[in-house]
Amino acid sequence: MGWCGHLATHLSAHPAMASLLRAAATWGLFPWRGYCSRGTQGELSKGFVEALKAVVGSPHVSTAAADREQHGHDESMHRCQPPGAVVWPQNVEQVSRLAALCYSQGVPIIPFGTGTGLEGGVCAVQGGVCINLTHMDRILKLDPEDFCVVVEPGVTRKTLNTYLRDSGLWFPVDPGADASLCGMVATAASGTNAVRYGTMRDNVLNLEVVLPGGRLLHTAGAGRHFRKSAAGYNLTGLFVGSEGTLGLITAATLRLHPAPEATVAATCAFPSVQAAVDTTVHILQAALPLARIEFLDEVMMDACNRHSRLTCSVAPTLFLEFHGSERALAEQIERAEEISQHNGGSHFFWAKEAEERSRLWAARHNAWYAALALRPGCKGYSTDVCVPISRLPEILVQTKEDLKASGLTGAIVGHVGDGNFHCILLVDPEDAEELRRVKAFGEHLGRCPRTPEIN
Repeated sequence: MGWCGHLATHLSAHPAMASLLRAAATWGLFPWRGYCSRGTQGELSKGFVEALKAVVGSPHVSTAAADREQHGHDESMHRCQPPGAVVWPQNVEQVSRLAALCYSQGVPIIPFGTGTGLEGGVCAVQGGVCINLTHMDRILKLDPEDFCVVVEPGVTRKTLNTYLRDSGLWFPVDPGADASLCGMVATAASGTNAVRYGTMRDNVLNLEVVLPGGRLLHTAGAGRHFRKSAAGYNLTGLFVGSEGTLGLITAATLRLHPAPEATVAATCAFPSVQAAVDTTVHILQAALPLARIEFLDEVMMDACNRHSRLTCSVAPTLFLEFHGSERALAEQIERAEEISQHNGGSHFFWAKEAEERSRLWAARHNAWYAALALRPGCKGYSTDVCVPISRLPEILVQTKEDLKASGLTGAIVGHVGDGNFHCILLVDPEDAEELRRVKAFGEHLGRCPRTPEIN
């Protein structure tokens, strides 16, 4: 039975639910009518839960404690704050109905992808309904001649690149985790390839969004995927980075890029943070066409060696990658090595084979978990700042000194080609004094005049 038939059959036996859904379908904002219990914040009444089931079917709604707790936290240190119910819609029509139903009754909505975030964005601080979009996992359309693809919210970046493997194209935005692509849109994700290919803001052409009242919006017009347009408001840009506050993203049209002819990765150790970051600036000033350039301090390198079984020097280190033709890569490698050696770089390791490169970048992508292993049982707290490239050496060196002075356990890692870096701090969430110091360190880092931009 199709969705409409299932809904009609279900509603014929439940007239009260039919009335509730008809009210929701008018898109209006109605007073709170008791569909959430007053006794416990965010607890949903039985009648409201039944109305959710009428939209998506009973198997796709859960109020079980285990499901609610699983959806009440991400990878961050923030405490679990579970929703009142979890719902798994199967299509955009169901998402629209769910949004209208929740909106009409004043029930909070929390979109959920893969739960790999580090900021606590999925915590249901006021209860409500968590809408898990992972069952909508189709790649709707690939247009290789126009270098674009349309995906549903359950498609992850690894799934997409596997699908594209024989097309000569790929999607380069790589935050590390195998995040859902629409979740990456919602959080304006960046990653290791941003220095060459840009962030999500540079790679989204159109979005299909369900607005809070249930109405459907195509931010660039239905079916459109122009690379350039000066007509009207930039609605696509408005929704990229909106973190679920403006609507639920149910499809994204993404820009694809030609797969590089050849790829070479490398690591290089340095005697100090200053030397490593100076090298970054000098390589960028030399206009070498880097695909990736990542910084890891000696604490992070030690953690990655242990966690990923590398044998790199325990010193401030750069991870680099170059894309291009075989001939061009040889010239780029030679120049990058000269600049690095001028700044005291040593222990070069060049990885030309795919397996070697994958091992290096897997270690970088697992840096979060490597850092957590430094203090088993503790949680991680990640800062995220972006500064002008010209100020990067000064600011990173000062941040390293501030981290040592704070007495906190932490490591520094960053997409330094963009002036972006993270301090991963390890904290005991039960230690109030340590939490206070973490908060003070984060506020100082973010508000100090030497860091004028927050990423």
